[in-house]
Amino acid sequence: MTELLTAENGIAFLTLAALEIVLGIDNVVFLSILVGRLPEARRGSARRVGLLLAMLMRIGLLFAIAWIMRLSAPLFEVLERPFSGRDLILLGGGLFLIAKATWEIHDKLEGAAHDAPRKATATFGMVIAQIVAVDLVFSLDSVITAVGMAKHLSIMIAAVVVAVAAMMVFAKAVGEFVDQHPTIKILALAFLILIGVMLVAEALGQHIGKGTIYFAMAFSLGVELLNLRLRAKTAPVRLRRAKPEGSA
Repeated sequence: MTELLTAENGIAFLTLAALEIVLGIDNVVFLSILVGRLPEARRGSARRVGLLLAMLMRIGLLFAIAWIMRLSAPLFEVLERPFSGRDLILLGGGLFLIAKATWEIHDKLEGAAHDAPRKATATFGMVIAQIVAVDLVFSLDSVITAVGMAKHLSIMIAAVVVAVAAMMVFAKAVGEFVDQHPTIKILALAFLILIGVMLVAEALGQHIGKGTIYFAMAFSLGVELLNLRLRAKTAPVRLRRAKPEGSA
């Protein structure tokens, strides 16, 4: 135990926990979109179950690190491009994210166009199943990052637990903020499409730096937050102008 309490391991733990939280942002966004389909009374339970499963999956994959390493071995070739088990998981996850986010955008826009917003129709089991499917894809990234940064399994597990605990704290606030602002929800869905494209590109051997993706997401979110603030400031002015003269 004492050999783990070194400055090097402490720095590795803090750095890894911070990176796991950053890598978990897309997971929280996806979780918020899915949970929003449930009745409000069940959203809290779905968030907790989804994030708990994400943590257990990451820890399980850390213990199965030898299997993770074997996923990089080529299974077959298509047009002289070898595909491994990891490639297939990334490809399937990326296509699922693109399809899911596109469907959600279409559903939201069609509902708005017909002035008949649909009530949540997803079941608890359906939402959890989708969370588990995408958690597997996100967990691969998380585990590979952990293995590359820390030498001891206990440090990796501790960093994952801390990161998931942080996500649990912020997941409700993120979900409520997304639900209350339709334009933010569309932006979040666009982020998921972007992440899906990145996963598909990675599966096909085309590396896209995550720093570029996260910078684009942060920049877009910053612009939209400025728009929200501007709309909030100008709304009272528009109401005063729209009010008929002489009215109380």
